Formats: sequence, structure tokens, C-alpha cells
Amino acid sequence: MGLLFLACLLAVFPVVSMKSPIFGPQEVSRVEGSSVSITCYYPDSSVNRHTRKYWCRQGAQGRCTTLISSEGYISKDYEGRANLTNFPESNTFVVNIDHLTQGDAGRYKCGLGINSRGLSFDVSLEVLQGPGLHNGVDVYIADLGETATINCPFKPENSEKRKSVCKKTDQLCVLVVDSYGNVDSNYKDRAEIDIPDTSQLRFSFIMKGVRLSDAGMYVCQTGDGPSSEKSNAYLQVLKPEPELLYGDLRGSVTFDCAPGSKVPDTARFLCQKRNGEDCDVVINTLGQKAQAFEGRILLIPKEEGSFSVHITNLRKEDAGYYQCGTNSDGQPHKGYPTQPWQLFVNEETVMPQIPSVVKGVVGGSVAVLCPYNPKEADSLKYWCRWEDTQNGRCQPLVESEGLVKEQYKGRLTLHEEPGNGTYTVILNQLTPEDAGFYWCLTNGDNRWRYMVELKIVEGEPGLKANKNAVARVGENFKLPCHFPCKYYSFEKYWCKWNQRGCKTLPSQDEGPSQAFVNCDQKSQIISMTLNPVSKADEGWYWCGVKDGPRYGETMAVYLSVEERVKGSQDISQVASASGEEVVESSVREVESKVIQNPRFFVDDKTVKDVGDPADGSKGSADASSSAGQSGSSTVLVSTLVPLGLVLAVGAVVVAVLRARHRKNVDRVSIRSYRTDISMSDFENSKDFGANDNMGASPVTQETTLGEKDAPHTECGTATKNTAETEEPKKAKRSSKEEADMAYTAFLLQTNNMAAKVQEGPEKV
Repeated sequence: MGLLFLACLLAVFPVVSMKSPIFGPQEVSRVEGSSVSITCYYPDSSVNRHTRKYWCRQGAQGRCTTLISSEGYISKDYEGRANLTNFPESNTFVVNIDHLTQGDAGRYKCGLGINSRGLSFDVSLEVLQGPGLHNGVDVYIADLGETATINCPFKPENSEKRKSVCKKTDQLCVLVVDSYGNVDSNYKDRAEIDIPDTSQLRFSFIMKGVRLSDAGMYVCQTGDGPSSEKSNAYLQVLKPEPELLYGDLRGSVTFDCAPGSKVPDTARFLCQKRNGEDCDVVINTLGQKAQAFEGRILLIPKEEGSFSVHITNLRKEDAGYYQCGTNSDGQPHKGYPTQPWQLFVNEETVMPQIPSVVKGVVGGSVAVLCPYNPKEADSLKYWCRWEDTQNGRCQPLVESEGLVKEQYKGRLTLHEEPGNGTYTVILNQLTPEDAGFYWCLTNGDNRWRYMVELKIVEGEPGLKANKNAVARVGENFKLPCHFPCKYYSFEKYWCKWNQRGCKTLPSQDEGPSQAFVNCDQKSQIISMTLNPVSKADEGWYWCGVKDGPRYGETMAVYLSVEERVKGSQDISQVASASGEEVVESSVREVESKVIQNPRFFVDDKTVKDVGDPADGSKGSADASSSAGQSGSSTVLVSTLVPLGLVLAVGAVVVAVLRARHRKNVDRVSIRSYRTDISMSDFENSKDFGANDNMGASPVTQETTLGEKDAPHTECGTATKNTAETEEPKKAKRSSKEEADMAYTAFLLQTNNMAAKVQEGPEKV
């Protein structure tokens, strides 16, 4: 079993190894005495550019004798008429041979390295007889598809007789055309006889749209029967040598077609020969495109009937023969001039293997990796969208020098990565209309053009953030972005978009900055903070992730910046402050009047002679009962009114204390949400003495309150993960101290008022 496997492996291996990346013309035809130039292509590598190149002639038993090499060797047969030139910038070398002879016809190889072991390509060279008389036969040469003219002489006595031309086929001579109007069906509308003037003693046989089958021996005849006059002519048809194109798998090629059409307005086409004589249209200017080339082909018309066809993302099946030409219906026709091409696809490609299909979801993003020639790091990079028009077109959407198409602003950016041969294009805020084909281009080597197909599939974006946000000038602003668990180990970032890219903002660990980024892995939120906000901060911001050098998903947010209205604050703060000011103003007025005149609310006229209830000897009773009742009522009123006033003043003072307590309470504000943190309750009444706040609970932790416009923090006490910078705050007297002072003032005032009230009855 093992031997069988080894035998199969050895049988397969030579077949695989015979696939050579060297490419050149398979068949070359030239006329004797002329010259030939043969171009051989090799893969792009430093080794191939500097290794030995050679041209050798194949002999018996597979031996190939070197005739000329890049090391300076030239055989005696080639001395003075041949040379080999290497062109490393285009990865080609050219063999030129002059003064061709019949002896130069044969089979050759062009290759790299050593003849017997190097890479090579087989070339067949055919040397045809030149035009003229050879052994009594006139030799004519015509190019395929062109017009051939054969001159037939005759004697004067035959000038009025019938003229005809036939073609020899084995032992027969089949009539082609005669002067009576008879034409063979194979030559209809192509062959004719022209008799310009009988005095010239010759007529011309003209054949248009020469085909390969038209080559052979023709017999010109004047008259009929045994007395007829005959002459022989031999026609050679030269096949046009195809233009050679060398492309790398996944690379790009350009057909520069110049068929020489006499009608520049005729429809242009490029077709691929599949089998025999058939040539299937790949693309034409009438809008026809082959399905296999959808999204990766462009046709660009030029002047005088010429045009270019670009094909990207080359596949193995793209190799083969092509023809480009012009015709009214955009289709190839026999007999019409075309320009042949042969495309070779090198499977030992240097093109990086990059996904040609990317998928995204509505509202999400895609990051497209584009290749370029690493030797052209300074080249201008583009990204365009392929449009299915008549010829196909691709208009740039973004370029590396800062151009971004208007409808893609805030959505599209191009990241250059010098040195590694790739750049990245990121498109976010995806819509179903974004699905289609896109091309990566540079203004340098066209072989590195690349196409990618964008597909929109079902799903939701991984990153979550508000698409629009509003901030006010001078305030602090935080913009959060939530990422899923699958991005936990990825690098997270925020960047600010502009036409030249998206500049990454510094993280909080990189030091203080007006704008910085903080990432909380536990809450899976990456936040951007502006401290403070300025008008220049308005614009697009992107939240994104990276996996090493590779860009991942992004989410775009547009930040609007508004001017802050003078005096505008948090609604709850404004209402609370205005209410507290009114209450405080009224209480201060009452306190002032009480201190200046403790009996302000007691009418001296209502305080009559009131006896001490415990000592009846000091009273003077009236004789009548009515007088006694009147005196008792007077004393009751005089006693209750001051007490009521004292209670009223106490209620006002309590209101003052509560108002001041609310004003000085510690507050936490998170965006529009506010939580009040009150002081610890006092344990007993003695805590209200003026003893330097000794009654405060030892575990109570106070927070210095800032001014009304101070930035809010995430918690009441400072934390290590806070993303905001606290501003210096004006120190104030603590709420406990103010409560002690107010309560002391209240006790003093009530004692004074009680003493005055008691003095009144005593005097009475």
C-alpha cells in the first residue's frame, strides 16, 4: 500500500512541478530576412531579477543548447545579430534576433537559472519565405484579416478572353471567381477580379478579410481550353501574434486595445476565446458584461477607437486568449479586424491573500484591508465604488490626501499603514444601499488593484452608543460607548473624525488632556470626556476596537455643541436656590427685628395689671364680678398672646434651619439625576450646644460643596476610576456649625422674650 501511494505521488509530482511561472509567446512567425523580438516574463522577486537568463535551442533527447545568456555568452551562430536584455523593473527579459534565415526555424526555450534545472518556457519559431518569385512561383504574404492582392499576367492576344482564379486542392483546382461574375460561396463578398486596363496586360485578384484557410496555391487563368494562359501564385497568411499579459493570481491586468477601427463611434468589445473560433463577449460599450466578471471589470473608451479594459482579482480560469475590437453590435465577427491577446495568470503569486467579501449589518461598520505595492508606500491611495453602468465605472469616495465624498462625511476614513503593503478603509453607519462592489486603487502599479464585495446581512451592531449627543460650551461632557464581551481583550479607543482620518484621543492613563478616554472593563463601557466643552469640539466621534494592528468595529456619534445661556443651571438647582433665598430673606428680617426689640410683637397696652398666679397678695380685686371677669380675661390674653408669638417665631426659626439645612446638604449629580445625602442625626439635645461641632458623628464624612456650576462626579467621594477632573471649590462653614449657631441664637431670643413677658405681670 505504501509503495502504491509513493508511486502515485511520484506520478503526480512531475505534473505539478512542470507548472512554470515563466511566460512568453508560444508561436512566433516571421518572414525570412526580417527580425524578431521575443519577450519572456518571470515572477517578481529579488532572486529572479538577479539570476541568470538564457535562450537555448531544443535538440534531440530534450537537450537545450544555450545560444545567448545574460552573463554575456553568445554562440557563433548569433554573433553580431542577437542580444538578450534584462528589464528587472518590469520583470521581463527580451531576446532580439536579426536577419532571420530558414535555418533559424525551430523550437526554443527562454528561462532562468541553469538550462537543465531552471524555470523555462517553450517557444516555436517559424521562418517563412519572403515575397517574390521562388522556383517559378510568385509568393505573396498577407496578415490575417487584412486584404491580399495577387497580380495575374496575360498576353495581348488573350486580353479580351475570360479571366478566372482557382485554388488548388489536391489534384483539383476549385473556381474562386471569374470575370463573368461567378464566385464560390466561401468567397462571396470577399473575392473579385479587377481589370484596370487591358494595355497593362494583367488583372488583379483581390481578396478581403483574409483567413488562415485562404493560404495556399492559386492559379490565374486567361481564356479557356488548351490555349488558355496560366500562372501560379502562393499566398502565405501570417497569424497576428497576440499581445502578452502577465498577471498574478488575485492581481490586476489592463488590456490597452487599439484595433485601428476606421469608425471611432462603433461599439467596442473584449471577448474571450473559449473553444475553437468562438469568442464570448466579456464586456462591451453597449452594457453587456459576462457574469463571471461582475464587479471586477471596467471599460474606458479613448480617442480614435482605442480603449482600455481593467480586470481585477484574477482567477486561474481567466487565463487564455482574448480579442478586442469594434463593431456596430458590440460582437466579434469573422473578417473584421481584431487585436489578439494572451493572458497568463501566475499562480505563484506575490499578492497577499485578503478577503474579497466582507459582511456588515445595518447601523454597523466594516473594515476593508486593501493591498498596494510595498515599494510605493508614498503613492496616493483611493477607494471607489464600482457602478454597473454601460462600461462600468468607479468614482473615488475617499483618498489618502483627505478627499471624502460629501455624502460619506463622518462615515468613511482611510488609514495608511506605511511599510506593510496594506491600508485600511472603514465605512460605518451602514445601510442596505451600501451593498455592492468596491475597488482599492493607487496612482502607482496597476497590478495591485483589488476588488471587495460588501454584503449587508441581518444582525445588530456590537458597539452601542447614542447616534447624536448635545453638549454646552464650558461644561464637562461624558460620552459612553458599550462594547460586548467578545471585545473584552481588544484595544478600545475614541477618535475624532476629519477628512484626513480619525485622530485617536488619548486615554486617561496618558496624562491630563482637554479630551480623554476612560475604559471600565467591568461595566463594559469606554467613555470619552470633554473637560470643558468648546465650540471646536463639535463634530463626529468614533468609538472603536482594534485587534493589534487590525481595525475592527466602529460606531459613529455626532456631537452638537450649543452656547450656554447666561444664568442657566440645572432646573432643580435653580428652583431650590430661589426658594431658599426667599425664605432666608424673610427669616433674616424677623431675626433682626427680634434682636433689636424683643417685644416687637407684644402690645404694651394689652399688658395690664396681671398678678402672679402663685401669689394672690399682689393682686387688687375689683368689687364687682364683671370687673373681676374683665381682669381675668385681660391677664389670660396678656399671657397667651406672647406665648403664641414665641411659638410662631420658633416655627419660623425651624423653617430657617430646614432651609439652610437643604441648602448646605451634600449633593451628588449624575447628568439630570440628583441624590441628597443628609447629615447624621444628632444623638441628644446637648449636641446642639456651641461646642465646636462636638456632637457630629465620628463616622460622618463631609464633602466640600462646590459652586452651582461645578462639574458633577459619579459618586459623592472621589474614586480612582472617575473620568472627570474636580475644580477648586470655595470652602464653606459646615451645615452642623450653622445649625448650632442658629439654634443658640434662637435660645437666647426666646429667653429674652420670656423674661420680658414675665416682667409685665409682675409690674401689673
